[in-house]
Amino acid sequence: MNQLYLLRNLGLAVVIAVIVNQEALAGANTTKTSHTAKIVPITKIPQLKDIERPYTNVKEWLAQQEQSSQIIQVTGVRLNQTQSGLEIILKTSATSDKLQTSLKSEGNTLTAVITNAQLQLTSGNSLRSEKPIAGITLQVTNQNPNTVQVTVTGEEGLPKVEVFDSDEGLIFAVTPAVSSAVKPTPSPSPPTTPQPTGEERSPLPGSETQPAKPSASGEEPIELVVTGEQEEGYRVQESTTGTKLPVSQRDLPLSVQVVPQAVIRDRGLTRLEEFTENISGVTRFPGFPFAPGYRVRGFGESYQQLRNGFPDSAFINPHGFANVERVEVLKGPASTLYGGNFAFGGVVNTITKKPLDQPFYQANFTVGNYDFFRPTFDIGGPLTANGSLTYRLNASYESANSFRDFVFNEDYFIAPAFTWRMSPRTTLTVEYEYFKISNNIFGANFPPEAEFLRVPISRYLSEPDLGPTTGTTHWGYYDFEHRFSDNWRFRQGFSVLVADLNIGSERLASTALEPDRRTLNRESVKGPQNNQLYTLQNEVIGKFNTGSVRHNLLFGVELSRFVYPYTRRTAPLGSIDIFNPVYGARPGSYTVQDSAEFGNDSLGIYIQDLVELASNLKVLGGIRFDSVYSFNENRLTNDLTEQSDTKFSPRVGIVYQPTDSTSVYFNYAQAFSPNTGYITRTGELLEPQTGEQFEFGLKQDFFENRVSATLAFYQITRQNVPTADPDPEFRDFFSVATGEQRSRGVELDIAGEILPGWNIIASYAYTDAEVTKDTDPEKVSDRLPGVPYHSASLWTTYELQSGSLQGLGFGLGLTYAQDAEVILPNSFKIPSYLKADAALFYRQDNFRFGLNLKNLFSTRYYDVDNGFALIPGAPLTVLGTVSINF
Repeated sequence: MNQLYLLRNLGLAVVIAVIVNQEALAGANTTKTSHTAKIVPITKIPQLKDIERPYTNVKEWLAQQEQSSQIIQVTGVRLNQTQSGLEIILKTSATSDKLQTSLKSEGNTLTAVITNAQLQLTSGNSLRSEKPIAGITLQVTNQNPNTVQVTVTGEEGLPKVEVFDSDEGLIFAVTPAVSSAVKPTPSPSPPTTPQPTGEERSPLPGSETQPAKPSASGEEPIELVVTGEQEEGYRVQESTTGTKLPVSQRDLPLSVQVVPQAVIRDRGLTRLEEFTENISGVTRFPGFPFAPGYRVRGFGESYQQLRNGFPDSAFINPHGFANVERVEVLKGPASTLYGGNFAFGGVVNTITKKPLDQPFYQANFTVGNYDFFRPTFDIGGPLTANGSLTYRLNASYESANSFRDFVFNEDYFIAPAFTWRMSPRTTLTVEYEYFKISNNIFGANFPPEAEFLRVPISRYLSEPDLGPTTGTTHWGYYDFEHRFSDNWRFRQGFSVLVADLNIGSERLASTALEPDRRTLNRESVKGPQNNQLYTLQNEVIGKFNTGSVRHNLLFGVELSRFVYPYTRRTAPLGSIDIFNPVYGARPGSYTVQDSAEFGNDSLGIYIQDLVELASNLKVLGGIRFDSVYSFNENRLTNDLTEQSDTKFSPRVGIVYQPTDSTSVYFNYAQAFSPNTGYITRTGELLEPQTGEQFEFGLKQDFFENRVSATLAFYQITRQNVPTADPDPEFRDFFSVATGEQRSRGVELDIAGEILPGWNIIASYAYTDAEVTKDTDPEKVSDRLPGVPYHSASLWTTYELQSGSLQGLGFGLGLTYAQDAEVILPNSFKIPSYLKADAALFYRQDNFRFGLNLKNLFSTRYYDVDNGFALIPGAPLTVLGTVSINF
């Protein structure tokens, strides 16, 4: 424990020292923003033996900092018409690679900001051209004495802009765009932290498409800017969750699926767990009042997830949804990078919205049936004149009743975020979230009994006027990054989560039906629960060559501490007829039933290398060592149970690309997960879970690379899975470990734009998840709860691209799941279902209106909370949303 705190404090001290020294030495001109991805030809990346230190003493470092802050004169602007569009050449008094350039987009306008330049033309300090070519308006001007701004506006849509360096100057190659089905939002400001690690947004050489060389004489292009659409539509070309590096999806020997902001918006999602309907092999179990858990590839018992790459809670996960940019799901074991405590089938990572480098103000207002009322706002922009400090602020309020009798929900959420560019090579991003909630949803969950499939889904099983469950959460993190050179950087991140939950007396426990199969015995339970989770990550990321082989290296050390104290008080509550309820019973006297504190301290050391053997052949290898100290203290008897575990978790994968649009991959991974909090009736902690995965897959792009598909075949086995003690007297307090469970199946995910304005995201999964070994013979060959053999989904939208109704769009969705088992041993199933959704939306300029119809025909369906509860799905739900950008 002392070592854990010593290492954590040492890490914090290093960050403080770096911040102070950077600020003192860098001076006032320390801003460098870049949404461009530097592409360094593989032949120019130094070999390991040739890597030079960027500076060897303070004098050299100061000279470099002074050089980076020099103001460069732009002495001329020349326009060249090309076959594809227009070249804008900024003639400079120095080499143009010293210009500190960032790009961002809003609507049909793309803006380039050069923070160390000054425009000095013979005809004045600005240039404007209404139509240098058809469909384009151009303006070049001095934003302030140290900043030049280039603004390119398209008539039909956001233009594509590529940036080149040449002897003559900096060149912007502009290609007019046809109108797009997805209009962009301002890009987030951190050039290096759109994801947890902050890696450059550059695709690997095997997948990148080099732009044509500009007409002006010059060198090979050194920078590539994407088409300017910061919102990627339905097809996401890169992700970070699989490797902690932003790697092109086609270069990953893994299956990583993404639900981007465009899908979240078009589907009108108001709950994070709704994303599961758009990804194959993922189901939800929203048993806690605001803590959804997920099964991925058939496995999943805990509520452990990731947020911006940090472990995020267990059992309590009360985050708001207003600041979520997108959701990434890594299929398969995640222990190699993230350690234990995660489902063996995969991990869910929510990525939050980042500070903006241009002013942005958006308000949303959603209303719906069941008295649903939800205003949100999203604002951001620079806080300083030179853009070195930027911010983002998201907030929401929700008040709603439910299709379930007497159920209500009210919550508040606010999430500020800031990015400080301390120097051209150093950034710091800080985020904070506050969430407060009150609801009584516990009293509406059904016990796992077949009779409840015949009970109206609106039935409330507790008493209407008992105390609700309330909770507050404070979550914050920082992400600090310093680049030693273009190829090497250091990153440190720290995350803290403190969640206080007070279970209301409306929650029922030890519910059981009488022999008449209609009288429900009830027991009220209440009490405080607290969750504290601290995580410190230190990582070194580098690129280098050994001969002709390119390496993308990641080395990290992670420290974490998780503590979960709780107390449960119970009281008798009169029984109720589930088919003809009569309310009015009062709880008796509450007594302490259970009071304990459990948790763990862990140290993880990991290394990973993404090796490019050739432009179309890549190998991913990694291994992690974890040392975990787990404890469980009974606060009633003062008994303390402790256990220490160590484990290596390797992973290896290979991807081969026979064509520019095809990838074939294979991966193998081992994983483990400490059974923290699970104790036997003899007072011992369960041994950790262990397992392994084999996966083979194919990735293919269609329709001129506008649509991507991933087909995966896999098998996962795991051992020592915790389950409730089979003795009814002990099942609420103690656990046992099963022998082995296996999941194998096939998954297909498709996403992209088939035609301009026509988007699609679809999935199919065949999942065979069963018990293969168990101490209870009745469970062997039984299917795991809540996992259908077959499931599929489709969501598609079309937006008119021209005419008087341009901006009008329609959406249609279908979700299918075959029947699934509810408990182990298997005794009854939830039925199969086919659910339909629809949407109508219209956008014009800064205004958008959306109407979402969920479960259009009020199909009856259920979620299963791992054998503990049945949760009925909502019938027809109508939501209308108005969005305005200011």
